[in-house]
Amino acid sequence: MLNPATPEFLTQLQADLPDGVLGEVAPKYLEEPRGTWTGQAAAVLRPRSSAEVAQIITACNAARVGVVPYGGGTGLVGGQVLPEPAPAPVILSLEKMTAVRGLWPDENALAVEAGAILADVQAAAQDAGRLFALSLASEGSAQIGGLLATNAGGVNVLRYGNARDQVLGIEAVLPDGRILNGMKRLRKDNTGYDLRHLLLGSEGTLGVITAAVLKLHPIPARRATAFLTVTDPAAAVKLLTLAQDICGETISAFELISGMGLQFLRAHMPDQRQPLADSPEWAVLIELGTAAQQDPETMLEEVFTRALEGDLCQDGVIAQNDTQRMEIWAVRETIPEANRAVGAVASHDVSLPISDLPAFIDEGNRRITALAPLRINAFGHLGDGNLHYNIFPPEGRAASDYYPMRAQVYQTIHDLVHEMGGSVSAEHGIGRKKVDDLIRYGDATKLAAMRAIKCSIDPNGIMNPGAIFA
Repeated sequence: MLNPATPEFLTQLQADLPDGVLGEVAPKYLEEPRGTWTGQAAAVLRPRSSAEVAQIITACNAARVGVVPYGGGTGLVGGQVLPEPAPAPVILSLEKMTAVRGLWPDENALAVEAGAILADVQAAAQDAGRLFALSLASEGSAQIGGLLATNAGGVNVLRYGNARDQVLGIEAVLPDGRILNGMKRLRKDNTGYDLRHLLLGSEGTLGVITAAVLKLHPIPARRATAFLTVTDPAAAVKLLTLAQDICGETISAFELISGMGLQFLRAHMPDQRQPLADSPEWAVLIELGTAAQQDPETMLEEVFTRALEGDLCQDGVIAQNDTQRMEIWAVRETIPEANRAVGAVASHDVSLPISDLPAFIDEGNRRITALAPLRINAFGHLGDGNLHYNIFPPEGRAASDYYPMRAQVYQTIHDLVHEMGGSVSAEHGIGRKKVDDLIRYGDATKLAAMRAIKCSIDPNGIMNPGAIFA
């Protein structure tokens, strides 16, 4: 049973810690982007070293006070907030731990502390002539620790993998206050259980990641980007296969875009320039990154030509310069903003076998429109099977008009995902939003093993209480 962080506990903690670590609770620490939950906390702690994190966790574990790790606050499943009536926790923010601890360009490795902003890590790698490939819309505010704790995805998973695939080693503080020193730069290390991968994606429930050694890559010398229309998602899947046959491993992104998303952009963000005058029913964004001796534009031209010949594609544009390339990407990256302007009834982050995505979209649309005349914007990372299947009210109606049926909408789609062998959480995690979904759709043996691990490592249950497990 957890205890609240009482004034007496905080007074003792403040006496034991350096000045400036314990602070007031600003509103931002109690909010999450979708406004579904409002958190609570007795204090915000901003340590400046792993040793200070260990000191905080040791004290909280002894007093059985809950700890909510806080990164950039960009998570979409409520993992960064703890609502009432749970006992008031402390929030642990690593925002002061931003140092680059080491950089080895010849080894393609970079060691950073967990509070570093993703965009700053990308810049540090680029200054060294290297690429840190994790990329997503919130990279200007998302922190490395939170991204690793949630195993973030983004637009480059097709080529470089999820966040866990871009980590060589981590440092973390466990729930009893001990520091796990795993900051090795090794590609091979078969010395028992890989605790790195246990903590990556654990959403702060098994400890606090305080630093990591990240994998870097050569910066592609040349890039090429295309926006191609397709008849339907089935054609998009075939186009992906064609592009892979022609371009091989040079494809870094393959994004599916729906006409509904483009219509939302025209209605709510009319200044956003779109590649084509008319909104197609479906389109894909393809990006290649190659070495200097390769010609990505020629590759995309061949993809375009053969797609036209095979009736997979009807129209499209290939960016002729970086400005056009960024304009194409801006369309994809501002679709979520347009979605927010419309107001969603329900938003789903799901993954399925790639070849099953067209059937899922067709059946999902059929089941949802049978419930009500709702609009659907299905878009996302087709290249890795991750779809954002978002549902909106009819034109002229508010999303709140349909909130009474929100639970039914979520279950309708998640039931279908489960029936088709997919996952109800592709890249956003479980957090607090999908705790019941994990129980409903999760494998019983896996859940039992997860609970055993949680109880063994965090027997007092202080780490991010209520996330992943009720």
